[in-house]
Amino acid sequence: MGRLSPIQDRIRELADEKDVLILAHNYQIPEVQDIADIVGDSLVLAIKATGTPQSTIMFCGVDFMAESAKALSPEKRVIHPVPGSRCPMAHMVDSESLREFRAGYPGVPVVAYINTTAETKAEVDICCTSANAVKVVASLESDKVIFVPDSNLGLYVQSELPDKEIILWPGYCHVHSDITVEQIEALRNEHPEAKVLIHPECTMDVIRMADKVASTEGMITYARESPAREFIIGTEEGLVYRMRKEIPDKAFHPLENAICPNMKKIGIEDVLKALEEMGPTVGLDPEIIERNRPPLERMLSL
Repeated sequence: MGRLSPIQDRIRELADEKDVLILAHNYQIPEVQDIADIVGDSLVLAIKATGTPQSTIMFCGVDFMAESAKALSPEKRVIHPVPGSRCPMAHMVDSESLREFRAGYPGVPVVAYINTTAETKAEVDICCTSANAVKVVASLESDKVIFVPDSNLGLYVQSELPDKEIILWPGYCHVHSDITVEQIEALRNEHPEAKVLIHPECTMDVIRMADKVASTEGMITYARESPAREFIIGTEEGLVYRMRKEIPDKAFHPLENAICPNMKKIGIEDVLKALEEMGPTVGLDPEIIERNRPPLERMLSL
């Protein structure tokens, strides 16, 4: 971590004073990443949210992440600095539509990508993240699985588990779906020695170009351990800041315009205001919390 600005110093003082753990997703802006206690992907942050001694969790990410933290640690206050920071893909499926859909497939388990709302998670059997989606689906005895909401991630899981029938929900992440083969080819022509790292929310034609398909955390691990010296990063550009910071002796090439505007809604001033006011807080119905815990805990047990 470099030298912090006065507002960042004040945030760290308040967080320590008020017993607040600050979690930030890899796609957050650099100023927010720099004041977080932990920066990571959805799986890392979900795990950290369950074991923290702090009485309050501040989640700098999109809405479903803060909801999952509340479901896993209902006794804690969970602050989401900007409630309008919402994941569009998470809202492409709702609980009522999912109940109707799964009624057509009696007995078929439902796997929900963690990028879903708490109400949707209450209707599913187990959750997954991009880091463990293949492992989660493989763990199920059924030869058929309903996968919501990300059809691209579901297709990737299908390619890894050909003996399973993956029944897809038609959702997608617009940032990853907009990444094209032409973009990857152009960067590879500029950097012929670079390894291509692709997130599994991308389309299959892009995934086929990868030297490594991985979650954001998996990309960091791969880059750190690889003998390669440069990498093309096929995911939201926020990850590149963390990679350059933590692995300064290697080169990382982001994709132009791979930006999630919803992840960028949380500014450093929003974090300070939320700490001063200890809100906005995440509120979930106790019944929803109880119905969210089993699918989330089944995922974490793997």
